[in-house]
Amino acid sequence: MNAIQEIFNRPKAIIAMAHFPPLPGQPLYDAAAGMEGIVSTVAHDVEILNDSGVDGILFCNEGDRPYRTKAGPETVAVMSAVIGTLRPEMSIPFGVDVLWDPIAAIAIAAATGANFVREVFTGAYSGDFGLWNTDPAASLRFRREIGAERVKLFYNVSAEFAVPLAERAIELAARSAVFSSLADGICVSGSLTGTAPDASLVRRAKEAVGDIPVIANTGVRPETVGAFLADADAVIVGTALKVGGITWNRVDPGRVHEFLLAARESGAWQGQPRRAPVAI
Repeated sequence: MNAIQEIFNRPKAIIAMAHFPPLPGQPLYDAAAGMEGIVSTVAHDVEILNDSGVDGILFCNEGDRPYRTKAGPETVAVMSAVIGTLRPEMSIPFGVDVLWDPIAAIAIAAATGANFVREVFTGAYSGDFGLWNTDPAASLRFRREIGAERVKLFYNVSAEFAVPLAERAIELAARSAVFSSLADGICVSGSLTGTAPDASLVRRAKEAVGDIPVIANTGVRPETVGAFLADADAVIVGTALKVGGITWNRVDPGRVHEFLLAARESGAWQGQPRRAPVAI
């Protein structure tokens, strides 16, 4: 079995985002709402998603703009505490993404029992937060050192908000991430959050890595989910599930239901929406 089949027990998976609001220390952090506000915001989305029929949830500190390439201890502490608080309410697999720090994400995953991590593990980039280098060897050594080998690593090989310093064909980037850096899965993204990748890039990545799962990582919508899942092993969806289709809003149960129905009706996804939309 590949990592998607192992984690979700089906050949194609829909993974929904649970976005954290800005965390302590970040410019947009709501100090008046404090930790209670963070827990309440994330819990609202998790309750909807857990009961909706999606295959998994991916926690991410999406609200922590501007993003950092090294998270502080407060990020690890807060995300671990919140996910740990909500974990007893979840009945589906979940993962962790810390923008943009693989070590922090692996640490949180190990502490909370997450099944997978999504990060930019490989490559060197120039982008909105300056020059950005990675160290996949350090990330995998850290996973080994803390005994978290069970945590699957999904490599985003087309980073958002940045471009590679040396452009490579998607086939080479994907194949190299698997061969030299031991990726459990490959994520293909658009240029920004909520922006879809070129569908041909997803197809070419899948052709390049064979049995290793490829994930359409951003910008998937009800009208495109079937086409993406025809080539990809999974999709990760956030913005399309939010009130008004706006990334920073809360999850809209009606939009979740619409998305899952479209995926089911396309014939590419074998899951089943579990209930009609209910406002929370």
